[in-house]
Amino acid sequence: MAGLAATLGSGAMTNSIKDCTTKADVILVTGSNTSECHPIIANYIREAVMKHGTKLIVVDPKRIDLVDYADIWLQPKPGNNIAWINGFMNVIINNNLQDDAYINERTEGFDRLKEVVLKYTPEEVAKITGIPQDKLIKAATLYGKAEKASILYAMGITQHTTGTDNVKSLSNLALITGNIGKEGAGVNPLRGQNNVQGACDMGGLPNVYPGYQPVDSEENCSKFSEVWGSSCNLKKGRPLTDIPEMVEKGELKALYIMGENPMLSEPDLSHAEHAFDKLDFIVVQDIFFTETAQKADVVLPAACFAEKEGTFTNTERRVQRVRKAVNAPGDAKEDILILSMLASKLGANFSDDAQKVFEEIRKVTPQYAGISYSKIEANDGVCWPCPDEEHQGTPVLHTAKIARGKGLLVPIENRAPKELADKEYPFILTTGRRYEHYHTATMTRRAKALNYYSPSPALEINPSDAKKLGISDGEKIVVSSRRGSVSTNAKISNKVSEGVVFGCFHFSESAINRLTNSVLDPVAGIPEYKVCAVNIKKA
Repeated sequence: MAGLAATLGSGAMTNSIKDCTTKADVILVTGSNTSECHPIIANYIREAVMKHGTKLIVVDPKRIDLVDYADIWLQPKPGNNIAWINGFMNVIINNNLQDDAYINERTEGFDRLKEVVLKYTPEEVAKITGIPQDKLIKAATLYGKAEKASILYAMGITQHTTGTDNVKSLSNLALITGNIGKEGAGVNPLRGQNNVQGACDMGGLPNVYPGYQPVDSEENCSKFSEVWGSSCNLKKGRPLTDIPEMVEKGELKALYIMGENPMLSEPDLSHAEHAFDKLDFIVVQDIFFTETAQKADVVLPAACFAEKEGTFTNTERRVQRVRKAVNAPGDAKEDILILSMLASKLGANFSDDAQKVFEEIRKVTPQYAGISYSKIEANDGVCWPCPDEEHQGTPVLHTAKIARGKGLLVPIENRAPKELADKEYPFILTTGRRYEHYHTATMTRRAKALNYYSPSPALEINPSDAKKLGISDGEKIVVSSRRGSVSTNAKISNKVSEGVVFGCFHFSESAINRLTNSVLDPVAGIPEYKVCAVNIKKA
């Protein structure tokens, strides 16, 4: 996040969950259907509003559950986040609500930022986003006047071609109001699954070693070569979204996939399927026989979370113990055992002892250096960074100073999504999740109770649009984009505005990602799942 990126890596909450909710004077939630995707955090938000008098601002194209608890709801057109964030800063600066002392002491680049955001007047933002001027001014003033204001966001911010710049813009907003490095504030991305943060921390990204240490650094290369007893190179890896292109070019012949279901989660899914079919060899290691496993040459049955030892790192950077409660069924084995057995076949010697592996993690990952199993157990988990044995962890980042020295304010102009509605495709499709299901529903659609409450796919359509199309609630429809078509059910809903429809990607029989656009954010490589143009017809 702009000047915070060095410490935050791929994105980490600056504050703990309870801190950035119940201790905040104002909470700004954007790009996060928190009640359905992060229900425990939503409970803390409701507690903050109902018991502590916290003011809540929700910015979302869809009417989410938290709107019922919000003081202000702004409903922008999908894909124009930079405009309204710049509009917030315009109002704040024009009303002298910025924290000048904080800006002078702890940031750099304010004059350049000011020059850009002063163009984003409430009138201009209204033209771009559809947000009424008076509501924008009210929301920005509420945030700007708060002593402690926190921002919570999720994939509604990141899954755009402007995703990186959206996050930088939120960082700008927090920095100019002095809301980084103190309790009840911060910029807080809500991670999608239980160990996403831990996977990123451990180098599950194409360009870094564990601890977000760049692979193109000779110093890092030398360090890891010495610890691992093998040579490392300076070449960055490639992101998942590059796979179809690499296969088409003959640069990639085989894949080893662990705990991922790209045959339901990839954008422009038909194109991704075509690429997978051209691979020479696919290995899938998973707990269930997923849509991706069905394409595999070899399937390695893995143990689930309750069947193995180790640690998970949750969304607030808290490292927690995972303990084996039951034995894995059949031939399923713990991931660590599968990898150590494979390494042995290849002539390497990997430990299959989770605690020994964690000790190596401490050795090579500065943020984890002071975390031990005993400290985790004594403290109900430890928030990194924890640099040494005496340190007790860091619930709030950047308290003494911004990690890079000063927070870098980055002026950013708004850019429209890559695909807009037109006569042929007059609706904007945005995608997300349901409360009952989880990502590609590998686990949740195997739960009878969850399937009872959410058994089938549906596309949410505004009543006015449905009336014009002659479509009734529950009717079968065909939704098409420039990339493909899917059949689904219509759900008439006031939660979406006219011209916008909402679909979930949980259902393989109606794979919504056959429609979504594979165009990427140029920095993070994240697809623009949240905006694509579609048309709708009766089945």
